[in-house]
Amino acid sequence: MIGGYKVKMSATESLCSVAGIDLSKLSRHEILILEAEIFLQLYEGVRTIYRDQNKDFFRLIKGSHQKEEDMLEDNFARCVINDILTSEEYTLPGIACYTQMPEDVIYDIATGLNTSPSAKFICRIIELHRTVRKDLYAQIIKKITTEHSLAE
Repeated sequence: MIGGYKVKMSATESLCSVAGIDLSKLSRHEILILEAEIFLQLYEGVRTIYRDQNKDFFRLIKGSHQKEEDMLEDNFARCVINDILTSEEYTLPGIACYTQMPEDVIYDIATGLNTSPSAKFICRIIELHRTVRKDLYAQIIKKITTEHSLAE
């Protein structure tokens, strides 16, 4: 409970505690802005990891930096879903249940048929991915807090 509001913020709370940010001193609006910033930082962190994992492919196709960015953007949800499936902690029906999306929609995203899932879905799939790949997100959060400390 922060400022009289019940707030769901596992990622926000962990990042803020590491960064030394006192959430009780922020308004609800400021917390929402902070959550959006954290989400974007996590998204960019995961994208960077996927970019690094695919650097040989990008070198092979000899595309422009913008083409790489477009491919990462179009395939982000697919990569996250496939990473969750690879962990064997969730099946396609399990992902569908968690994200509250039809299984055929998850399948279309996982196979690349749907490259434009909703923002709501992206939030839910990242939330699920965080539970499966805690180490990855801990690494990203550490990087964010280190960069935050250097920026001050």
